[in-house]
Amino acid sequence: MALDYDKIKHWPQPSLTQTYSERDTILYALGLGAACSNPPAADDLHYVYEGVRGGELRALPMMAVNLGVGPFWMMDPETGIDWKKILHGEQYLTLHRPLPVSGSVIAHHSIDEIYDKGADKGSVLYARREIVDAETAEPLATLIAAVFLRGNGGFGGKSEAAPKPHVIPARDADAMLDLPTRPELAAIYRLSGDYNPLHIDPAVATAAGFPRPIFHGLGTYGVAGRALLKLLCGNDPSRLRKMNCRFANPVFPGETIRTEVWNERPGVAAFRCKVVERGLMVLNNGYVEYEV
Repeated sequence: MALDYDKIKHWPQPSLTQTYSERDTILYALGLGAACSNPPAADDLHYVYEGVRGGELRALPMMAVNLGVGPFWMMDPETGIDWKKILHGEQYLTLHRPLPVSGSVIAHHSIDEIYDKGADKGSVLYARREIVDAETAEPLATLIAAVFLRGNGGFGGKSEAAPKPHVIPARDADAMLDLPTRPELAAIYRLSGDYNPLHIDPAVATAAGFPRPIFHGLGTYGVAGRALLKLLCGNDPSRLRKMNCRFANPVFPGETIRTEVWNERPGVAAFRCKVVERGLMVLNNGYVEYEV
């Protein structure tokens, strides 16, 4: 089905204010598998314990993906979007400063562009979210989600100039890290705001073609972010600047996510993720910038 480009490009999206607490920050980290051992890993305590000795609670920077999300406007019949054929294809994140562990933020939503891939291939919509501190108006993060509208192509829009995926170097990775996910991880992660039953209800998962509920794509993204912080940033969340990637395949809770990293130049690296048990790529074309 062809869509109305001008209508969707300028679809009204009011700014949204969200207040979150230290509890929400800790819950997000737990939903990514932090502190899943007893005793907890020392480098996880800063993300899950408000009373950690020699420091303070820190927010994982990837938590920005769950701030100021707003309603799923693409389900509105007036959009003409076939929402059942939507896929979250890519995620881009730029951090302007460390996320506070609690506070209020304002999210401003807009559509950057929609690229037409043809009637049989659909289109790609780039949705932007600017997150600012509600009290100071200082920018915290910029997020862009590439959404594949598989049922809405052939509207006559431009097909060129879309962002190109980052190319992974054709050599062995310079570093890698395996992080486990627990069987109940999706049940925890959903409490950070994504209540899609695909990640908790076996009947819904079966209807979608999966043998059991799958982990959230942005949960996999967050686990990769934990690995990148450990491998590149000395586990200091204030050093992460950008984290972009393309989603390839889902993870089943309980699988091990292996993050591979290629150092390209100081402060810049490529990455991808596989599930160890199936040898299957789950995140690809990863690009990260960080403070050296």
